[in-house]
Amino acid sequence: MTTFYVLDVPENVSVATVAGQGPDVTVARVGPYFEISAPGAIVVDRRATGCRHAVWYSCVAGLRGARVTQQDKDALRVEPV
Repeated sequence: MTTFYVLDVPENVSVATVAGQGPDVTVARVGPYFEISAPGAIVVDRRATGCRHAVWYSCVAGLRGARVTQQDKDALRVEPV
C-alpha cells in the first residue's frame, strides 16, 4: 500500500482533492493530516491542483510504505517501496 500525508491546511486542500480523483486512491483524515493511499502508485498533476511552487514542494508531510519518485513542476509521483 502506498500512503503519503499532507497537512490539512487551506493551501494543501487541492493536493488531496486532485490526488483523490486517481483510480483506487482514498483520502482520509488522520489528526491534522490528509492520508492519501492507494494499492499502487499515486500521481498528482501540479497544474490541476493550482498550487504555487513553494506550496507544491513542501506539501508532503510524511510517507508510509512509499517513496517519492517524482516531484517536479509537472507532477508528484509516490510509489510503493
